[in-house]
Amino acid sequence: MLKVKLIAHTPDPERIIAAAARFCYSPATTDTIMEKLTDDATGKFIDMLMEIGHESPIEHASFTFAIEGVSRSLLAQITRHRIASFSVQSQRYVKENHFSFVTPPEIEKDEKAKEIFLKAMEDDMNKYEELSAILFERHYQEMIAEGMDEKKAKGAAEKKAIEDARYVLPNACETKIMMTMNTRSLYNFFKLRACNRAQWEIRELAFEMLKQCKEVAPVLFSKAGPACLYGPCSEGKMTCGKAKEVREKFGVK
Repeated sequence: MLKVKLIAHTPDPERIIAAAARFCYSPATTDTIMEKLTDDATGKFIDMLMEIGHESPIEHASFTFAIEGVSRSLLAQITRHRIASFSVQSQRYVKENHFSFVTPPEIEKDEKAKEIFLKAMEDDMNKYEELSAILFERHYQEMIAEGMDEKKAKGAAEKKAIEDARYVLPNACETKIMMTMNTRSLYNFFKLRACNRAQWEIRELAFEMLKQCKEVAPVLFSKAGPACLYGPCSEGKMTCGKAKEVREKFGVK
């Protein structure tokens, strides 16, 4: 099951961004840059940046999320967002005994499809265990023969075994991710991944991340979301054609 937690962010992110904007558009100095940045003044600076499309100041605030219960398929998609930092649970160092997996909703609601899917997951688990055991035994014996002590040989043999056994693990296999993005990158992420055209799993993740961002920086993220909220759809002829419904969902009139 998807679990997302915003575990850290730039302190007072909206004021920091307003201060960066103030440096750009006023004669403020390092000694006065944070003065008179009331909530109202901060909001006005952020609104101005959004209105004129000046996004570089919002890069000064970053947000870090802990994510679990997502698939390796999602991992392949999310790491395409290059201006971000990722730390991912390693399948080289963490053995996937009876691994958890993500079941797509369309498979979950179809009994026949679900039966086939669960059988495939069971087969993958068994093959992974079988390969791990075979490779472990061979590597262990080789290391013992080379003079390595028993404890070290066991640890090294297991690591080497699961390094190759993981090749049979499916895209559905669950993983854990730590991800940090600055606000500008998050705007782009939400524009692409909160869109109806995004794949269902990463769209659910985007919705939850956006919700938590709005809780700590409501002004900053008030207009974040898919492109169609405040302008034309960015998907061109691939549009879902449901801009009105999307705006209603996000509470945009």
